[in-house]
Amino acid sequence: MTQTPAAKVAAAADALLDWLQGPSSPTARRTGAALPPDVALPDPAWPDMAWPDPPPTAPAAPVLPPVDPPRWPPDRPGPGADTHAAPAQAAPLRLAHPDWLFHRLTVTGPADRVAALQAAAAGAGVIPWALDLDRLAEDFFHALVAPPPPQQRSLSLAGARILADQLCTAAAARHALAVARVGHSRVCPFDLHALLPVPAALLRGGPNEPAALAWLWTHWGTTEALRHVRSLTAAVPAPPLRAGEGAFRVSFWSADWTPWRALAQLAEQWPALRFTPQPRYDAA
Repeated sequence: MTQTPAAKVAAAADALLDWLQGPSSPTARRTGAALPPDVALPDPAWPDMAWPDPPPTAPAAPVLPPVDPPRWPPDRPGPGADTHAAPAQAAPLRLAHPDWLFHRLTVTGPADRVAALQAAAAGAGVIPWALDLDRLAEDFFHALVAPPPPQQRSLSLAGARILADQLCTAAAARHALAVARVGHSRVCPFDLHALLPVPAALLRGGPNEPAALAWLWTHWGTTEALRHVRSLTAAVPAPPLRAGEGAFRVSFWSADWTPWRALAQLAEQWPALRFTPQPRYDAA
């Protein structure tokens, strides 16, 4: 039997509604799949034919781009990486206020090689950074005019500026005295800058430059010079030594991390020696 135009439209609408209510239709619509081949759309030449609205459906959830889960430990530049090219991607693990960890380090091996390392490790214990004195003065000024709570400002703006300049001058003089000892003083028995010196180009940028911090993390495993480095006396128990061996033992405090990358490089440079760090979290 020949169907009338109205019957054709009604049949097409029923077939479309069945398809819309099927389990595969949302996916088909999101991916732009074609309608089933047996569904005939109304002829656009019939302007008086009203196309039935589909049943109301809940709006589809937005499709979000995939996000990779955070990595731990985060990726860090390896030795020889170009830290100048992308300093933002090479930001090391560094706390605003370092957590200083106590360590004891024992280096053992042939006595002559231990003595050679001990001689090479002695230095001033200072990283000779170039300071940005203008920035340092501004940091002092802002700390004085806006002290952290619960402290309250007790200086006028003019007084804070004068005191900030005085503090900057004193800090610059003290830093200059410390830097002048680099290459001459041997008061520090285990100086990382003497063993693995920071490149001069990075020293000129100062201690807060991302490239300098990335270099320290990559080559030292910590972002500050070691502090309170002391040679351990014979009164501190030491492991037994083999015949012909010597031992070099120091204690120090390192910022946030054991200087594990420095020790790994030193172990490669001095293959006859054994480096044994002992972090102590309960010692002072």
